[in-house]
Formats: sequence, C-alpha cells, structure tokens
Amino acid sequence: MSDLETPLRPKRKTAVVDFLVQFRWIVVIFVVLPVSFTIYFLTYLGDVRSEMKSYKRRQKEHDENVQKVVKRLKERNPSKDGLVCTARKPWIAVGMRNVDYKRARHFEVDLSAFRNVLEIDRERMIAKVEPLVNMGQITRVTVPLNLALAVVAEFDDLTVGGLINGYGIEGSSHIYGLFSDTVVAYEIVLADGRVVRATKDNEYSDLFYAIPWSQGTLGFLVSAEIKLIPIKEYMRLTYKPVVGNLQEIAQAYSDSFAPRDGDQDNPEKVPDFVETMIYTPTEAVCMTGRYASKEEAKKKGNVINEVGWWFKPWFYQHAQKALKKGEFVEYIPTREYYHRHTRSIYWEGKLILPFADQWWFRFFLGWMMPPKISLLKATQGEAIRNYYHDMHVIQDMLVPLYKVGNALEWVHHEMEVYPIWLCPHRMYKSPIKTMIHTEPGFEHHHRQGDTHYSQMYTDVGVYYAPGPVLRGEVFDGSEAVRRMESWLIENHGFQPQYAVSELDEKNFWRMFDAGHYEYCRRKYGAVGTFMSVYYKSKKGRKTEKEVQEAEQAILETPSAEVDEPLDY
Repeated sequence: MSDLETPLRPKRKTAVVDFLVQFRWIVVIFVVLPVSFTIYFLTYLGDVRSEMKSYKRRQKEHDENVQKVVKRLKERNPSKDGLVCTARKPWIAVGMRNVDYKRARHFEVDLSAFRNVLEIDRERMIAKVEPLVNMGQITRVTVPLNLALAVVAEFDDLTVGGLINGYGIEGSSHIYGLFSDTVVAYEIVLADGRVVRATKDNEYSDLFYAIPWSQGTLGFLVSAEIKLIPIKEYMRLTYKPVVGNLQEIAQAYSDSFAPRDGDQDNPEKVPDFVETMIYTPTEAVCMTGRYASKEEAKKKGNVINEVGWWFKPWFYQHAQKALKKGEFVEYIPTREYYHRHTRSIYWEGKLILPFADQWWFRFFLGWMMPPKISLLKATQGEAIRNYYHDMHVIQDMLVPLYKVGNALEWVHHEMEVYPIWLCPHRMYKSPIKTMIHTEPGFEHHHRQGDTHYSQMYTDVGVYYAPGPVLRGEVFDGSEAVRRMESWLIENHGFQPQYAVSELDEKNFWRMFDAGHYEYCRRKYGAVGTFMSVYYKSKKGRKTEKEVQEAEQAILETPSAEVDEPLDY
C-alpha cells in the first residue's frame, strides 16, 4: 500500500454521549484521581508490609493460599455450578476488553492473596513471584539490587499473571522476547486440584508451552519463576529524529536495533532498549538505550533527566522535542525509565484530561497521576463504554518486522491514529507450535532482525482517537477493527486479547493456532471447568447456554482430532 490518501467521510451528528465524554474530566479530577491515589498509597503500604516478611514466611503463606485454591476447586459441583473463573471484579482488569464472560453463571475462586514477591535468587538469577505482583512492585524490589526482570512492562499496574496469560512487551523484547519468554517455570493449579510445576524440559513441558496467551483457561497460575538480568543505575538514552514517509520511518526504526549485516546477537551493535514514536505521517523519533553506571552518568557535561518526578513533562512530549532540537543524549535513572509512560498512560492521558500536560496541572495535581484504568472503566457507564468501542482505538498489531511499513500505511489509511508506538520483539522458533508462532520457513529468507532461531516482530501500538473522530466525521470503530484483524490474519500477525476483538470463532483460530492449546485443554481436564480462550476473549455478553454448548462441542470432538500436535 503506498496511497496515503484517507477516505472522505461525512460529518457525524453530535449526541449526548459526546458531551458526557467531553466533560468527563470533572469526574476524573474530583473522583477518579483522589480514589486512585488512595488505592496506590494503600497498595504501596501493603507491598512494604509484604517486603518486611522473611522469604520463608512468604513461602509458607503462599503454600497455605494454594491449598485454599485447591479446596475451593474441589467444592465445585460440575453439574450445578458454572465454569470456574477468578473472583476479581470485571472492571478491575487493566485491558480495554470488557470482561463479559463473568456475566454468565460462574464458580468463583479468590486469588487476591497472591501478590507477594516470594524470592529473589541471585545465584540462579531468578525472581519467584505470585501472579498479582505488578511491575511497580517488582522493580521497587529488584532495581536497588542492580537487578531487573529481563522484560519490564511500562505500566506500574500490569501484573505478572496478566503479562504471562495474556501479553507483555517492553523495549528489551528485541533481545529477550515477550514477557512469557522469560519465564523459567510456572506453578499451576489444574482443574482437578493437582498442583504442578511446569518447565520446558520436565514432564509438564507441554503445559509450559501452552500457558502463554491462554488467558488462564488451562488452570490457575499461582506463581512463576522469571529470569533476572544484571542492570546499572542509569539508562543512556539517545533520541534520534526521523523525517520521511512511513516506509522510510519503518526502515529507520529497523536500522536502530537490527544490524543490516545480520549480526543480531552482537551487544556492541544492538542496544539494550528500543522504541520509536511516530507523531505524524512524516515525523518520528527513534530512541535507543544502553545501561550506564552512576559514575558515567554523573561525568561533567552529561545531562541527567529524572523523568519520574510528577511535574516533569510527559515522556512522549519530551521525546518529541528531538524533532526541533535534533539528536540528543541524556541519562535517566533506570527505574524511572522503565515506567516512563505510566504517568501519561502513553498519550491517552491527553484525552482523559486534556489539560493534564500543562505545567500548572503537572505542578499542582500531577502527583495524583495517573488515574487507575480500572476506576476509569468502573465510572464510565454503558453509554461511554460503547462510545469508546466505536470512537476510540486501543489496539496492538504484532507484525513481522519486514511488514512494519505496510502496517503503518494501513493504519494511516484506515484509522489515522497518531502517535503510534513501535516496539520490536523476538518470536522464538519453538519446538512446539503454540498459539502464536513464527512464519514457516522464515529462517531461509535471512531478513533484517531475524536469526536462525527467532523471527523479529514489532508491536505497532495504536492508541488514541482516530483522525475522523477528532474532525467530527463518521467512524465505525467495530468495522475498522474487523478490517485490522483481517489484515493481521493475511499478514501472519497477531492481536493481543486484552483489547476489544471483533473476531468470530473461525477467524480467531485462523489468527491463532488451536492444536497444542486444545490438546492441553483435554489432557489437563480444563474442558468443562475453565472457559475456552475464544469465549473468554469474545466481545459481548456470554450466555450460560452459549458457553456450555461450546464446551460440550469440544468434549464431543473425537479423540483422534485432539491427539498431541506434531512439532514443527
């Protein structure tokens, strides 16, 4: 696609909901922000109390809580009770997908106690954590030790469980892969109450490969052992402006971290962190980071930018300055760099509070930012919720690196959303064909960023109100997402299921591979106990009858159709 002209659209009639959205900032300032700040503070106190306990005591409490889950599962009567899910309220999830599956009859299991860092093993370089540990909590523990998870997702509120069962990425994913790729072992409570530890080379290796992207539909994740890496106190960040068309921007982005000579595993040529933000169809800023010591950062002439202070300019706006001042370098404290997009929720904060990026708001009220996404969802009401589905885009398109330019042109033509976030990640060639997988034969093409064991993908992050909506024109968000999903299927791309999906069941399993997932569902007794990943992700309300019929259809599938899938 090279024609960047966007379609002409008629003007949209203004409705009452437009005014509710326009003045929603009143509710956010006087209700959501104060309550969010209170919750953040109380959560912080709870984390501090947890950190004061010995690892031995935390493990003892963990074992007791696991047995409570086992006991609760055994209390379920399959003939009378609904399918099993967590007791977490539907609006608490960080993702934009509505948790409509909980509106059907279900059997709840409380996992709210699983929010402790169980161990930091500096010899094995492993962090053992429970699923409700979030990124802010884990970095608070590890960074002072000059350690970090290999992949640290940007938002403080993102939890280990969500990043494993769903999707997690960060600027280091071009080296380490997705968040789930850095997990060494899972502790899972299965449908029958068995507690198993799954690794890539033990008797539960098939389960190990099936857990990522399964949305918790194979069992309850109660702990994970995750890879740690050594880090330094600062991130040396280089901001490089790029001016050109979208294909040229895509190439400059690729060149920022993927050597054209194919030497992708050379740390001298590949930065520790990478991201690119595209501000217009012709302007972008590529950022590359390398860990730096405190001694280096504080050398005379170096600029240190503590971006974590509440009164500082939002990070995406700060980076945009490179378009005017040219390439520049600065040093950011490592933990502050990890969470650089938290305060502004990337750039969504500009829509939620249009004036929150102004100096006076940042100085006087910026300490209360960000509003909790869960509270924004809880206070929006059905009308605003539907408005955001139709008039707003929050989607990630995972596409092969060599197709990023085409993806950018597609987004511009169909959605006109800016800024756009680009973040690369390795997709490993797995011994088992999992729900997401590399393109067949990719290793024979020797494309930029690829190695013999992994294909380089990119997250094209599309988060904002589309251009037609900002201009007051007609825009069909559901249809745009359907076209996006079709484009992804045709181009071997994937859509993380935290977002609103329009996929029907047939197309869902065209995008994702069902073979190994369904094999594990049958083998480990998840069918008839946990809802399938499609019905958990499906848009709209799920009736109990609809879900039961879907589960029954799987149970009635001839066993020959669910034999263990072949490796590829």
